Amino acid sequence: MKKILLLSDTHGYIGKDIIKYVHQADEVWHAGDIGDLKVTDTLKALKPLRAVYGNIDNSQARLEFPLHQKFTLEGVRVWITHIGGYPNRYAKGVREEIQQHTPDVFISGHSHILKVMHDKKLKLLHMNPGAVGIHGFHKVRTMLRFEISKGNIQNLEVIEFKRSVQKNPD
Repeated sequence: MKKILLLSDTHGYIGKDIIKYVHQADEVWHAGDIGDLKVTDTLKALKPLRAVYGNIDNSQARLEFPLHQKFTLEGVRVWITHIGGYPNRYAKGVREEIQQHTPDVFISGHSHILKVMHDKKLKLLHMNPGAVGIHGFHKVRTMLRFEISKGNIQNLEVIEFKRSVQKNPD
């Protein structure tokens, strides 16, 4: 069994509020718009990290992280990308790839909107953890945590934070 913390759209923010949950996870997954490599450097120093770059990320982030992460963990096939859409509204090229190589879980970020939903047609679970950064239009900062064990996702939980935080929360 692996405990996963899933986040996205940090936009350069990594505070104690997030770190508290990082310590409780076995792995951290970041679905893009990292914003500053200090975020991923901090995460990597604490736990194994799987991350993709997003549309705001610079060339350094794009050299360090791929556009797509595809892997299998505990019998669950996972695909993480930043701009991926969601069931019935996948991004260009994503639907065709999903149909050819269907993951069990498709994860994207970008929208700043928390979504967890089943794609009944393609038989997969879609997750978007929303945005946990302090910049953007979202009113609530969100992340997801869950466990993966023997081909199943279980104990899925939404973690919410107030939108406003101190400028220097360290």
